[in-house]
Amino acid sequence: MPLERHPHYQGYFSQEDCSTDAFLSLISETLPLADLNFASAIEKNIPIYDTRIVDDILRSSSRQDLLAEWAYVIGERSGIVVLKQAILDLDAVDEATAIFSDIIEEERQTSSGGDHFGERGANDRIWNSLQKLCLKNPSVFARYFSSPSIAAISEAWLGPWSQMTTQVNLVRPGGKPQTCHRDYHLGFMPPEQATRFPTHAHLFSGALTLQGAIAHCDMPIESGPTKLLPNSQRFAPGYIAAQMDSFREIFEANYVQLALEKGDALFFSPALFHAAGENRSCDIDRMVNLLQVSSAMGRSLERIDRRAMVSALFPALKNLNLPQEHLASVIAASAEGYPFPTNLDTDPPIGGLASESQAGLLKRALAENMSDAEFESALGENFDRRQP
Repeated sequence: MPLERHPHYQGYFSQEDCSTDAFLSLISETLPLADLNFASAIEKNIPIYDTRIVDDILRSSSRQDLLAEWAYVIGERSGIVVLKQAILDLDAVDEATAIFSDIIEEERQTSSGGDHFGERGANDRIWNSLQKLCLKNPSVFARYFSSPSIAAISEAWLGPWSQMTTQVNLVRPGGKPQTCHRDYHLGFMPPEQATRFPTHAHLFSGALTLQGAIAHCDMPIESGPTKLLPNSQRFAPGYIAAQMDSFREIFEANYVQLALEKGDALFFSPALFHAAGENRSCDIDRMVNLLQVSSAMGRSLERIDRRAMVSALFPALKNLNLPQEHLASVIAASAEGYPFPTNLDTDPPIGGLASESQAGLLKRALAENMSDAEFESALGENFDRRQP
């Protein structure tokens, strides 16, 4: 006789669980400014934070309260946060833009340049723009990723030791929009695969990554900034629903867009229904650096050679002499902060529960003012101990 299923455990989602009425009710909820303590404004259900104010809060006793508010918005309210002027060093943004433009021209000669949810044509992608920028110009990379607010919002949703990955998306005038979707992990599966994962996997998939986008130019609505559907990340069977025509029609009828300025950053739950917009402008090459930040406890989308990045960054970081909170942000965006997986035979935990991580080594090397040769030797030993 088969076991009787617990009445409160559904088991697996299917298309039959995707109620358009329930979805429409959910996305109609509003977020009043009075419900938040630190937001400067709310536009189209999206809270806006002034990064100059945020940076002061991050240095105060209210830091954890701010991080808790961001997690609350991303998980339980509209699902989206905008950080105005997340990168204050706009020269670093411009210098990164020039490097990305050069990479695009180089890769157009050899790369297929595909996109997950859009057609190639006027659009261009740079996969692993994180590592490519770092190796092309470590100093620009360090200035670009020195933003305390970007590191903090990643920590707010994912906790410490998150894994930064980035991909540049350039949409020229005439560039077509993406189709509505959710993102990695379950969002990168066809429905027949997603339905094989139990309901609890659908619920925690959105907690394993954080999506972001840094504007590399001013992006008015006609340039096609990301189309967003507030509250949609809370629809439990949404990884299936996002691929159904009826829900895509609802998305197209109800999405919102926010104009962004160069240096602004947009962050949202990977479970949010969203899509890059169509560039209807005549003269705006809309470039964004897409951030996909992964939990230390999950698998990131891209493989990153963080050893090569850290090796290139070390001399640059010594020369830049960044404030500690900015230095910590660069380390969080580059080095591997989680000490696992490792080879416990050759890299046993001594004096604690885990060995020194790559990020811990980089921080210690800077504090001890190691020479470049000393750091390269220590970095190599750290890497070799972890190999099977």
